[in-house]
Amino acid sequence: MIEKSIYEDYQIDFSDTYTSDDAYYLIFNNERELYLTKDNTIPTEVIKSNIDFKLYIGKYKGKDTFVVNVNTNNSFFDLKEIYGIDKDIYLMATRAVLVRDWYISNQFCGRCATKTVLDEKDMMLKCPSCGQMHYPRIAPAIIVAVRKGDELLMAKHSYHNTDRYALVAGFVEMGESIEETVHREVAEEIGIKIKNLKYQKSQSWPFPNSLMLGFTAEYDSSEIKVDGEEIVDAKWFKKDEITRYDSDISISDWLIQSFIDDA
Repeated sequence: MIEKSIYEDYQIDFSDTYTSDDAYYLIFNNERELYLTKDNTIPTEVIKSNIDFKLYIGKYKGKDTFVVNVNTNNSFFDLKEIYGIDKDIYLMATRAVLVRDWYISNQFCGRCATKTVLDEKDMMLKCPSCGQMHYPRIAPAIIVAVRKGDELLMAKHSYHNTDRYALVAGFVEMGESIEETVHREVAEEIGIKIKNLKYQKSQSWPFPNSLMLGFTAEYDSSEIKVDGEEIVDAKWFKKDEITRYDSDISISDWLIQSFIDDA
């Protein structure tokens, strides 16, 4: 996963009326894919296509930067492909695509259906009729590496099309703390209790709009008993039994590598 802070190269700002003669354009299609030039760089001109909107989102590497959505099915680069091409561009694209999604989804008020307008002070779309405020939203989720001696707990998910095992993860429910989420997810999906829960680090995960919070924990009690729906199997793995991911893009890979290094 990327350790670099997005703010090393980026300054937040926003406007739907600002224009610039010298700018970067992060251009997405209907599939959330990003357009790059033939040199695999961010374009400095808007491509001639059906533009849905253009939104100023601040400065990237000192240059004005816009997120643009075009109404086309032309094939661009998937975000995970961008990670393999240029990690700096990927980091900025994760910000841009989430702003894009929020802006598209809140053009009309969800309460009264009135056309929304961008606020002048806050990055928020407001309803001029009922006053409803539509801020960008992310979905917090946890992922945890549970250890039992020199073994790591990994589970096989029903929605994966491979036999690969992964770490336990899940979304935070309303009304619970992050720590409660970790204990609940492990108990619900695997049937065991854990202890010595420790927060490690977090990661923005735009697939589609999560903030992943990474933890480690130790086995406490009970036997593995998977739910049979979301999780179809779970096992304890020694480090030489773990099948690694094809990419180091995720915090999951970082947690697995940390276990391997320490086991």
